Amino acid sequence: MILKFPSKSLIAVFFLTVQIAYTQINFDDFQIQIKKTTEKIVIDGVLDEITWKDAQVGKDFFMITPIDTGKANQFSEARVTFDNEFLYLAIIFFNNNVKGDYVVESLKRDFSFGKNDNFLVALDPFDNQTTGFAFGLNAFGAQWDGTMYNGRNVDLNWDTKWYSEVRFDSDQWVCEIAIPFKSIRYEENNTRWGINFSRLDLKASEKSSWAPVPRQFPSVSLAYAGALIWDSPPPPQGSNISLIPYLSNNTEQLNSNPEVNTLKIGGDLKYNITSALNLDATINPDFSQAEVDQQVTNLDRFELFFPERRQFFLENADLFSNFGYQTIRPFFSRRIGLNVPIIGGVRLSGNLDENWRIGLMDIQTQKNQTLDLESENFGVFTIQRKVLDRSNISMLFVNKQSLNSNNSSSPNNYNRNLGLEYNYFSEDNLWNSKILFLKSFDAEKATQGNVFASHIGYQSTRWNWRIQQEYVSGNYDAEVGFVPRKNFIKLLATGGHLFFTNSETPLLSHGPQFGRTYFFDTDFDKKDQTDQFKYRFNFKNRSQLSISWSKSFVELLSDFDPIRTQISTLKAGTQHQWSSISAEYDSKPQNRLTYSLGILSGGYYNSGKRTAFMSELGYRFQPLLELNTVANYNRIELAAPWKINSFWLLGIKANLTLTNKLFFSNLFQYNEQLNLWNFNSRFQWRYKPASDIFLVFNSNQMQIPEVSTGWNLTLKINYWLNI
Repeated sequence: MILKFPSKSLIAVFFLTVQIAYTQINFDDFQIQIKKTTEKIVIDGVLDEITWKDAQVGKDFFMITPIDTGKANQFSEARVTFDNEFLYLAIIFFNNNVKGDYVVESLKRDFSFGKNDNFLVALDPFDNQTTGFAFGLNAFGAQWDGTMYNGRNVDLNWDTKWYSEVRFDSDQWVCEIAIPFKSIRYEENNTRWGINFSRLDLKASEKSSWAPVPRQFPSVSLAYAGALIWDSPPPPQGSNISLIPYLSNNTEQLNSNPEVNTLKIGGDLKYNITSALNLDATINPDFSQAEVDQQVTNLDRFELFFPERRQFFLENADLFSNFGYQTIRPFFSRRIGLNVPIIGGVRLSGNLDENWRIGLMDIQTQKNQTLDLESENFGVFTIQRKVLDRSNISMLFVNKQSLNSNNSSSPNNYNRNLGLEYNYFSEDNLWNSKILFLKSFDAEKATQGNVFASHIGYQSTRWNWRIQQEYVSGNYDAEVGFVPRKNFIKLLATGGHLFFTNSETPLLSHGPQFGRTYFFDTDFDKKDQTDQFKYRFNFKNRSQLSISWSKSFVELLSDFDPIRTQISTLKAGTQHQWSSISAEYDSKPQNRLTYSLGILSGGYYNSGKRTAFMSELGYRFQPLLELNTVANYNRIELAAPWKINSFWLLGIKANLTLTNKLFFSNLFQYNEQLNLWNFNSRFQWRYKPASDIFLVFNSNQMQIPEVSTGWNLTLKINYWLNI
């Protein structure tokens, strides 16, 4: 079969976005001259060095929220300097308009942005408005850092070495920061960096930034950054080699088997080939300290997505893992090392210059004879070229190769994917679009699979809309990717508007959101349709309320258990339709007691009924202890043999942060749908920057799909050594 798309009109509309005219603020007015200091800067939160008195000041911050039409009410000042080792920042946040207690969750690293009085700085060393680094602190000194991609997204899983100190009183809070040049990537001859500073002040319900940012975008959007102008080029990084060895001892017991004790030794190597291009190598990696996944009640027909949490895969992760769409990912690193240990791997990633980025990864896994799993090699190559002001073209190649296969007819099974992607971002950040082509090659399939997808979207302060189409052939296969559904054509359209109030009422804005999604098979027979209407209310104190109505039609593609407890299944080809109404409310984050509530009532598969209640409750004893609970309930009424079934999903999490270097977190989860309970306890001592001691305990018991019980206790020590 040959599928015909309305390609000419679609592509014409897509590329029309490139020609759209827009007006942008002159960001040449937002420049800070950075001068080299010969003075010793002590990171103590006290700005008593002469350097800070002489440095140029970034001030007169602009308000982002609740409105973005004027200057901030709470005053702020930022200063920058450097020496041969560090980039230094000093920031003062005055409480000139609204005083009161500072709001912080805890002292944990990578805190939740919206629940803390905090400071963020966005750095764009290549001045490409696309990639960079973000660093931040909350008012009690907890650190926050991540890599930036797509000009406004931050990956907080990245972790690097830097130093900071915070001091505060009722009138102001002060942060002082030292970022080693070896901890970031940059072009040594580039004397203009993008930079912006932002502040979230919850007691004043105000978010602000030095260079103005429209309220619909994150405060660290690089399209709206100012400029850091160097009086001399930043210092060369020179030799930059980091060795991170680890020692881990794990004791575990599964079901009624005897206890097993395992000692592991391994490590990571980081080597800067250039100041912008990094080589990572790992031998016998251990990921026991990674956080466990949050349990969910699964009523979906398709596989659920859980994010990568392993450190080796995280730096420049957007080059590899963000190719495609949310449910069309040709590469998903969690497929690597699944049920088998990783022997080792290498990864080259970073910038070749201001226009080119490259990524190369190769991972080797062991053979598992007990589970009859083969030894496999995973190779990924990607290259990205910047075009226009903020757009890029990317190519990706993924190869999974089985080694020493037990399959005599195909001793070297492979699965490969080749993709090409164009991402468009307008200079003012209002327009975005994508066009994507993928092709799969498989040793066991005679024909090759194909993917074609694209979208165009617009987001202003008041208007937002998006049109998207996806085509995935039935024989497309991405064994190292995340593509839960195949053999479909998807058409999606959404649109919304916000009305802003001019009164003194607590309501800031409100407005509707509409959406319709179709799924067809590749013969264009309709299989799914979802219509949704939502009305949102945004309040000046940062609380939110939404009310939604949806209507669904589903023709099952395969037999499906609607409650996933293995009682029975609905047959493939049967059709189901229903409507539901729901409401959600998120409380204001300033209170020590915060909560989120949601309710749903409506139909379900097979003329059934579903009632659901979702809640999250948090309380902070700042800054030492943060408590969070999750309580979700689903009640589903169906005909026999299912009848009435109900499921609770319960979670209790306690984060104890004695200092910003000592963390003790405990998570208990109960999932009634799987009859599963899980307990995770993790102690972390960051005894030196980026060097940790972990003590982790896990215990779980599950009955669905089969009975399994076990526990493990792990002690892990790693040390970051700069050579």
